[in-house]
Amino acid sequence: MATERLRVLLIEDDPRLGPLIEQVLTEVYEVTRVEDGEAGLAAGLAGDFDALVVDRRLPGLDGAEVVTALRERRVVAPILMLTALGTVRDRVDGLDAGANDYLVKPFEFDELLARLRALTRTFTGEGKEIAVGGWRFHPESRAIYSPYEGRILLTDRESALLRLLAENPLRTFSRRQILEAVFEADEQDGTVDTYVHYVRRKTDPDIISTVRGQGYRLGQL
Repeated sequence: MATERLRVLLIEDDPRLGPLIEQVLTEVYEVTRVEDGEAGLAAGLAGDFDALVVDRRLPGLDGAEVVTALRERRVVAPILMLTALGTVRDRVDGLDAGANDYLVKPFEFDELLARLRALTRTFTGEGKEIAVGGWRFHPESRAIYSPYEGRILLTDRESALLRLLAENPLRTFSRRQILEAVFEADEQDGTVDTYVHYVRRKTDPDIISTVRGQGYRLGQL
């Protein structure tokens, strides 16, 4: 059986370099290419891509603005930013916007492919899967897949909390038990409530159930 190719969104307006990058990437990936920031943002929000390659200088929205907007809308796929500007400030701006890595033009295509391989290895090594209703949870990568919105990345603490409940679906945990298992024992009970709120907000309000007077358990989705 053929392995399904990873999907890459290329946002690059250079009329010479763009088609060359697309040709190189197409040897390995399923590639969608767009040529301006607005189209790139729309494609990134509409498509379930495994990685994005975004030029720093784009017509309309620039690359940093595109990345910021994608991250604000919970797009968590790894992003490699390309730039002809090699200053430290420019690299920092791109990374602060939410890019995972940076490549300065001119570059060798072998390095571009190597950077993408490294990023996709990091973000697709999912490990075991736990079904939570219609959701698919991968604790090792902290990723949870929505039946509606695709991949959502949890923080370390959010993932640890959900993992505790998902691996013990019939058990109700008190706040103190959750603190001792997931957080620091000397933290306040309110820490648990805060992270339950975070997980619900990112996923589904019913993914964690409150058991009045006792604590929390995995929800019945």
